[in-house]
Amino acid sequence: MPDTRKRIGLALAGGGPEGAIYEIGALRALEDVLEGLDLNEVDVYVGVSAGSFVASCLANGLTTAQLCRAIVKSEPDEHPLSPEILFTPAFGEWFGRGLQTPGMIWNAVADYVSNPGERTVLETFTRMTRLLPLGLFDGDPLRRYLSGIFAIKGRTDDFRKLRRRLIVIAADLDSGTAVRFGTPETAHVPISRAVQASSALPGLYPPVEIDGRHYVDGVLLKTLHASVALEAGAELLLCVNPIVPVDTEDAIEAGAMRRGKLVYRGLPTVLSQTFRTLVHSRLKVGMSAYETRFPGADTILFEPDRDDYRMFFTNIFSFSSRRSVCEHAYDSVRRHLAERREELEPVFARCGIRIRDEILHDADRTVWTEAGLPARSAAPAAPVTEDLRHTLTRLEDLVERLERSMAPQTTETHG
Repeated sequence: MPDTRKRIGLALAGGGPEGAIYEIGALRALEDVLEGLDLNEVDVYVGVSAGSFVASCLANGLTTAQLCRAIVKSEPDEHPLSPEILFTPAFGEWFGRGLQTPGMIWNAVADYVSNPGERTVLETFTRMTRLLPLGLFDGDPLRRYLSGIFAIKGRTDDFRKLRRRLIVIAADLDSGTAVRFGTPETAHVPISRAVQASSALPGLYPPVEIDGRHYVDGVLLKTLHASVALEAGAELLLCVNPIVPVDTEDAIEAGAMRRGKLVYRGLPTVLSQTFRTLVHSRLKVGMSAYETRFPGADTILFEPDRDDYRMFFTNIFSFSSRRSVCEHAYDSVRRHLAERREELEPVFARCGIRIRDEILHDADRTVWTEAGLPARSAAPAAPVTEDLRHTLTRLEDLVERLERSMAPQTTETHG
């Protein structure tokens, strides 16, 4: 008897550490509410940047409950995702650039002296920018973390040994093209190395060298790369995208901002809004074409609302807020499912998936209910992890105080 089950795909976008945690909470909500959906058994996984981390874990059999526990617990058997895995300074990169400084300065001075009147001082010393580190943080701890948990019995760091298809997207730095790790041509690359490459956001993490080529974050080319899953035959594609620009129209009334202008929050906020706007507009254009390109396939996107100030104003470096981000994502997706129930119920039904009303409308249910964790308390962290966590939190508070002190002390009027 032929298999009439529809093929299900999962496409996960980037968004830094906060994005990965949002995706974990969102996926936990989908699996809780949707009877018949097993996120460890979908037919094809596509991940880019932070989404490649989550997708590779799911494809390797780690459950959404395990991933929830990993972001809040410290016991070794839970594979704790501690701050140092993502925020270890790239000392090797810094040291290597520092060693080049004397020679670079000497060459710049010699070039200026030997070409009097032909070059300005600024032009000559522009070459000094080559001494800037290629990344603030080291991406190798993430690779080692994944390599370690994928070495456990029943898991694998080899694309070719997975039961389900996994595709990790990165960008080739020298050609500006997308590369799909997990295809026959690239399946020899360890999954952990591919995820490191896909997550190497320029400026934060150095490019990753694989087979003589250098790779960076795949989100630079497309936000979701959802078409990759549709090309692989997905008939129902679930997409999660944490990167959405904010609309501050109601931010003051909501208590999210003292002034309703992003410029008052400084350069990091302006850059964040700019990046999110570019990425999100590209996503909308791409998804609008899927109905024509892939007739018969259903694509469902879950993402924060434009007035989701909780997501926008959470510092992606604030690892201490990971628990509340996961809770927020879980609650948001349950609310979206309730609001879109009439639209989504027949789509899910075609794949044998049922919306469980008893869970959807359970006011007491939390993301931790079936994850084996108490609702509002987490196990104590190890001393080293706790020290780093406090340091990151203090640094975030300092940055926010500086931004407030530099903001114009004027009063806005509304009405």
